[in-house]
Amino acid sequence: MTRVTVSKKYQITIPRAVREALHIRKGQMVSVLQVGGIIEVVPDVELATLEGAFPGIALTDIRDE
Repeated sequence: MTRVTVSKKYQITIPRAVREALHIRKGQMVSVLQVGGIIEVVPDVELATLEGAFPGIALTDIRDE
């Protein structure tokens, strides 16, 4: 577990080890969720990266918003 500090603007920095392990890039979107008293930061993935993860499902008719 790594501790971070919340800035005056309520910002946090994701530690390098976490960014590298999850392949988070500069400018990438993340989702912030509140689950009870816990904050979860989840990297968003592009739909195309999931191709092949679910056999039998084609991505050709799905639109990315």
